[in-house]
Amino acid sequence: MNCGVIVFPGSNCDLDAYHLVRDVLKEEVTYIDYEERSLQGFDVIILPGGFTYGDYLRSGAIAARTPVMEAVNRFACSGGLVLGICNGFQVLTEAGLLPGALCRNDSLQFRCRQVYVRIENNSLPFTNKASTDQVLMMPVAHGDGSYYAPPEVLQDLEANGQVIFRYVDQRGEAVKAANPNGSCENIAGVSNRAGNVVGLMPHPERAGEAVLGSTDGLVIFESLRGYCKGREVLKSG
Repeated sequence: MNCGVIVFPGSNCDLDAYHLVRDVLKEEVTYIDYEERSLQGFDVIILPGGFTYGDYLRSGAIAARTPVMEAVNRFACSGGLVLGICNGFQVLTEAGLLPGALCRNDSLQFRCRQVYVRIENNSLPFTNKASTDQVLMMPVAHGDGSYYAPPEVLQDLEANGQVIFRYVDQRGEAVKAANPNGSCENIAGVSNRAGNVVGLMPHPERAGEAVLGSTDGLVIFESLRGYCKGREVLKSG
Protein backbone atom coordinates (compact mmCIF):
# COMPACT_ATOMS: atom_id res chain seq x y z
CA MET A 1 0.00 0.00 0.00
CA ASN A 2 1.44 3.33 -1.08
CA CYS A 3 -0.04 6.28 0.83
CA GLY A 4 0.27 10.00 0.27
CA VAL A 5 -0.31 12.49 3.10
CA ILE A 6 -1.16 15.96 1.84
CA VAL A 7 0.47 18.86 3.69
CA PHE A 8 -1.32 22.21 3.56
CA PRO A 9 -0.21 25.40 5.28
CA GLY A 10 -1.58 24.88 8.80
CA SER A 11 -1.72 21.06 8.73
CA ASN A 12 -0.52 19.60 12.03
CA CYS A 13 -1.73 15.99 12.03
CA ASP A 14 0.23 15.09 8.92
CA LEU A 15 3.01 13.84 11.22
CA ASP A 16 0.58 11.54 13.06
CA ALA A 17 -0.77 10.03 9.84
CA TYR A 18 2.72 9.60 8.38
CA HIS A 19 3.98 7.95 11.59
CA LEU A 20 1.10 5.49 11.75
CA VAL A 21 1.49 4.35 8.14
CA ARG A 22 5.30 4.18 8.19
CA ASP A 23 6.11 3.05 11.74
CA VAL A 24 3.00 1.13 12.83
CA LEU A 25 1.76 -0.40 9.58
CA LYS A 26 5.23 -0.53 7.98
CA GLU A 27 3.81 0.63 4.66
CA GLU A 28 5.06 3.16 2.12
CA VAL A 29 4.09 6.78 2.72
CA THR A 30 5.07 10.13 1.20
CA TYR A 31 4.30 13.74 2.10
CA ILE A 32 2.56 15.60 -0.73
CA ASP A 33 2.81 19.38 -1.05
CA TYR A 34 -0.40 21.37 -1.50
CA GLU A 35 0.89 22.69 -4.83
CA GLU A 36 1.38 19.20 -6.31
CA ARG A 37 -0.68 18.52 -9.44
CA SER A 38 -0.23 14.77 -9.89
CA LEU A 39 -1.01 11.85 -7.58
CA GLN A 40 0.08 9.10 -9.92
CA GLY A 41 1.29 5.91 -8.25
CA PHE A 42 -0.59 6.27 -4.95
CA ASP A 43 -3.18 3.84 -3.62
CA VAL A 44 -4.51 6.01 -0.78
CA ILE A 45 -4.50 9.76 -0.24
CA ILE A 46 -4.91 11.08 3.31
CA LEU A 47 -6.04 14.62 4.06
CA PRO A 48 -4.95 15.09 7.68
CA GLY A 49 -6.24 17.22 10.50
CA GLY A 50 -5.06 20.69 11.43
CA PHE A 51 -6.04 24.30 10.84
CA THR A 52 -5.35 24.86 7.16
CA TYR A 53 -4.81 28.53 6.39
CA GLY A 54 -5.79 29.32 9.99
CA ASP A 55 -9.41 28.30 9.29
CA TYR A 56 -9.95 31.68 7.62
CA LEU A 57 -13.30 32.12 5.81
CA ARG A 58 -14.45 28.63 6.91
CA SER A 59 -12.57 25.56 8.05
CA GLY A 60 -11.09 23.93 4.94
CA ALA A 61 -12.43 26.54 2.51
CA ILE A 62 -9.08 27.88 1.27
CA ALA A 63 -7.34 24.49 1.25
CA ALA A 64 -10.17 23.15 -0.93
CA ARG A 65 -9.07 25.57 -3.65
CA THR A 66 -5.38 24.67 -3.76
CA PRO A 67 -3.81 22.98 -6.82
CA VAL A 68 -3.51 19.58 -5.13
CA MET A 69 -7.27 19.35 -4.68
CA GLU A 70 -7.74 19.31 -8.45
CA ALA A 71 -5.46 16.27 -8.46
CA VAL A 72 -7.41 14.75 -5.54
CA ASN A 73 -10.64 15.20 -7.50
CA ARG A 74 -9.16 13.41 -10.53
CA PHE A 75 -7.72 10.70 -8.28
CA ALA A 76 -11.13 10.12 -6.64
CA CYS A 77 -12.97 10.14 -9.98
CA SER A 78 -10.61 7.41 -11.21
CA GLY A 79 -11.46 5.22 -8.20
CA GLY A 80 -8.57 6.17 -5.92
CA LEU A 81 -9.12 5.94 -2.16
CA VAL A 82 -9.30 9.23 -0.26
CA LEU A 83 -9.52 9.57 3.54
CA GLY A 84 -10.18 12.95 5.15
CA ILE A 85 -9.62 13.22 8.89
CA CYS A 86 -11.02 16.17 10.90
CA ASN A 87 -9.84 19.22 8.93
CA GLY A 88 -9.36 16.86 5.99
CA PHE A 89 -13.08 16.02 6.22
CA GLN A 90 -13.86 19.74 6.20
CA VAL A 91 -11.68 20.22 3.11
CA LEU A 92 -13.45 17.38 1.29
CA THR A 93 -16.89 18.88 1.94
CA GLU A 94 -15.69 22.33 0.87
CA ALA A 95 -14.28 20.81 -2.32
CA GLY A 96 -17.58 19.08 -3.09
CA LEU A 97 -16.10 15.59 -2.83
CA LEU A 98 -18.36 14.76 0.11
CA PRO A 99 -21.92 15.90 0.83
CA GLY A 100 -22.87 18.20 3.68
CA ALA A 101 -20.88 20.70 5.72
CA LEU A 102 -19.06 20.92 9.03
CA CYS A 103 -20.33 23.74 11.23
CA ARG A 104 -19.43 25.28 14.58
CA ASN A 105 -19.90 22.93 17.54
CA ASP A 106 -23.27 23.50 19.19
CA SER A 107 -21.44 24.27 22.45
CA LEU A 108 -19.44 27.00 20.66
CA GLN A 109 -16.42 25.44 22.36
CA PHE A 110 -13.46 23.43 21.12
CA ARG A 111 -13.94 19.77 22.02
CA CYS A 112 -10.92 17.54 22.70
CA ARG A 113 -11.71 14.16 24.24
CA GLN A 114 -12.21 10.48 23.57
CA VAL A 115 -15.47 9.53 21.88
CA TYR A 116 -17.12 6.32 20.75
CA VAL A 117 -18.26 5.79 17.19
CA ARG A 118 -20.20 2.90 15.69
CA ILE A 119 -19.37 1.57 12.24
CA GLU A 120 -22.57 1.79 10.23
CA ASN A 121 -21.29 0.28 6.98
CA ASN A 122 -18.50 -2.29 7.00
CA SER A 123 -18.57 -3.03 3.27
CA LEU A 124 -16.23 -0.21 2.21
CA PRO A 125 -12.46 -0.35 1.61
CA PHE A 126 -12.13 1.72 4.80
CA THR A 127 -14.16 -0.59 7.05
CA ASN A 128 -13.99 -4.11 5.58
CA LYS A 129 -11.93 -5.47 8.51
CA ALA A 130 -14.54 -4.30 11.03
CA SER A 131 -17.58 -6.16 12.22
CA THR A 132 -21.13 -4.89 11.85
CA ASP A 133 -21.94 -2.25 14.48
CA GLN A 134 -18.41 -2.41 15.89
CA VAL A 135 -17.76 0.41 18.38
CA LEU A 136 -14.42 2.24 18.22
CA MET A 137 -12.89 4.61 20.75
CA MET A 138 -11.00 7.50 19.15
CA PRO A 139 -10.25 11.11 20.09
CA VAL A 140 -11.83 14.23 18.63
CA ALA A 141 -10.20 17.66 18.61
CA HIS A 142 -12.23 20.30 16.79
CA GLY A 143 -14.27 23.46 17.05
CA ASP A 144 -16.15 23.10 13.76
CA GLY A 145 -17.22 19.46 13.74
CA SER A 146 -20.99 19.57 13.70
CA TYR A 147 -22.09 17.72 10.57
CA TYR A 148 -25.02 19.28 8.73
CA ALA A 149 -26.92 18.33 5.61
CA PRO A 150 -30.49 19.20 4.54
CA PRO A 151 -33.16 16.64 5.50
CA GLU A 152 -33.44 15.27 1.95
CA VAL A 153 -29.66 14.77 1.75
CA LEU A 154 -29.62 13.04 5.15
CA GLN A 155 -32.36 10.74 3.89
CA ASP A 156 -30.32 9.85 0.82
CA LEU A 157 -27.17 9.27 2.90
CA GLU A 158 -28.99 6.83 5.14
CA ALA A 159 -30.68 5.05 2.24
CA ASN A 160 -27.43 4.70 0.28
CA GLY A 161 -25.33 3.50 3.22
CA GLN A 162 -23.19 6.64 3.11
CA VAL A 163 -23.28 7.25 6.86
CA ILE A 164 -20.15 5.33 7.83
CA PHE A 165 -19.53 6.40 11.44
CA ARG A 166 -21.99 7.53 14.11
CA TYR A 167 -21.34 8.90 17.59
CA VAL A 168 -22.56 6.47 20.26
CA ASP A 169 -22.05 5.76 23.92
CA GLN A 170 -19.91 2.90 25.20
CA ARG A 171 -22.83 0.52 24.77
CA GLY A 172 -23.21 1.47 21.12
CA GLU A 173 -26.35 3.59 21.47
CA ALA A 174 -26.65 6.82 19.47
CA VAL A 175 -27.79 9.03 22.36
CA LYS A 176 -27.53 12.80 22.53
CA ALA A 177 -24.96 12.71 25.33
CA ALA A 178 -22.57 10.81 23.07
CA ASN A 179 -22.60 13.56 20.43
CA PRO A 180 -19.67 15.93 21.08
CA ASN A 181 -20.65 18.65 18.63
CA GLY A 182 -24.35 18.57 17.75
CA SER A 183 -23.97 16.71 14.44
CA CYS A 184 -27.22 15.83 12.67
CA GLU A 185 -28.27 12.27 13.48
CA ASN A 186 -25.02 11.82 15.50
CA ILE A 187 -23.11 11.53 12.22
CA ALA A 188 -19.33 11.30 12.70
CA GLY A 189 -18.31 10.37 9.15
CA VAL A 190 -19.73 9.87 5.66
CA SER A 191 -18.69 8.61 2.23
CA ASN A 192 -19.39 9.62 -1.32
CA ARG A 193 -21.86 7.53 -3.26
CA ALA A 194 -19.11 5.41 -4.83
CA GLY A 195 -17.65 4.58 -1.42
CA ASN A 196 -14.05 5.48 -2.28
CA VAL A 197 -13.97 8.85 -0.48
CA VAL A 198 -14.57 8.96 3.28
CA GLY A 199 -14.35 11.75 5.83
CA LEU A 200 -14.67 11.59 9.59
CA MET A 201 -14.11 14.02 12.45
CA PRO A 202 -12.54 11.60 15.00
CA HIS A 203 -8.82 10.86 14.65
CA PRO A 204 -8.10 7.17 13.89
CA GLU A 205 -4.40 7.97 13.41
CA ARG A 206 -4.29 9.00 17.08
CA ALA A 207 -5.79 5.67 18.11
CA GLY A 208 -3.27 3.32 16.58
CA GLU A 209 -0.98 2.48 19.50
CA ALA A 210 -1.71 1.27 23.04
CA VAL A 211 0.39 4.07 24.53
CA LEU A 212 -2.15 6.54 23.13
CA GLY A 213 -5.02 4.87 24.98
CA SER A 214 -6.66 3.02 22.09
CA THR A 215 -5.73 0.96 19.05
CA ASP A 216 -9.26 1.01 17.65
CA GLY A 217 -8.35 3.34 14.81
CA LEU A 218 -6.10 0.70 13.29
CA VAL A 219 -9.08 -1.15 11.85
CA ILE A 220 -9.58 1.66 9.32
CA PHE A 221 -5.99 1.55 8.09
CA GLU A 222 -5.84 -2.24 8.16
CA SER A 223 -9.01 -2.30 6.07
CA LEU A 224 -7.37 -0.01 3.52
CA ARG A 225 -4.24 -2.15 3.46
CA GLY A 226 -6.23 -5.36 2.98
CA TYR A 227 -8.27 -3.82 0.19
CA CYS A 228 -5.19 -2.50 -1.62
CA LYS A 229 -3.38 -5.81 -1.35
CA GLY A 230 -6.44 -7.63 -2.68
CA ARG A 231 -6.54 -5.24 -5.62
CA GLU A 232 -2.86 -5.91 -6.34
CA VAL A 233 -3.51 -9.64 -6.40
CA LEU A 234 -6.34 -9.17 -8.89
CA LYS A 235 -4.12 -7.05 -11.12
CA SER A 236 -1.26 -9.55 -11.06
CA GLY A 237 -3.62 -12.45 -11.75
